[in-house]
Amino acid sequence: MRELQIVDAAELASAYAVAEYAAVVDAEPLPLRVGRRATDLEAYVPAARYAFITAWNPASRPRSDAANQAADRLLVAQLDALGVVRHPAWAQDPQGEWHEPGWLVADLPEDDLLRLAVEFGQAGVLDWPAGEPVRLRMLMPRPQAVRSPADTDWVAG
Repeated sequence: MRELQIVDAAELASAYAVAEYAAVVDAEPLPLRVGRRATDLEAYVPAARYAFITAWNPASRPRSDAANQAADRLLVAQLDALGVVRHPAWAQDPQGEWHEPGWLVADLPEDDLLRLAVEFGQAGVLDWPAGEPVRLRMLMPRPQAVRSPADTDWVAG
């Protein structure tokens, strides 16, 4: 298990909350946004619960493509062992300067999602039940006296 050392957790949460996310289903990129419902995605991939997870750049610190790809292969192996439906996905900042591949997963139990996110050093994941807005789950304690972005939950990882 990795311990995250984030200089400014609130700033990181704000960046994740405004990031652009998409899942690719049948060669069609379907957008995901924190705080908005993912109706197109949910129509294509029926499930009770959805999540976005990546193994790239733990704690938002850049790593080599080779290291990121190796971590991604390990994540895929664990997702496949759990038998969940997965689709290629990505996240990027609004300017397109920071881009990370990841996975949209359907019906991954919450405890497995959080365990994998912590194992792969992630500071946050997207997680939401069908029909509800996409939520950002930050895997660290909420900073004191800081206004949290809407649709963001803080989970001490």
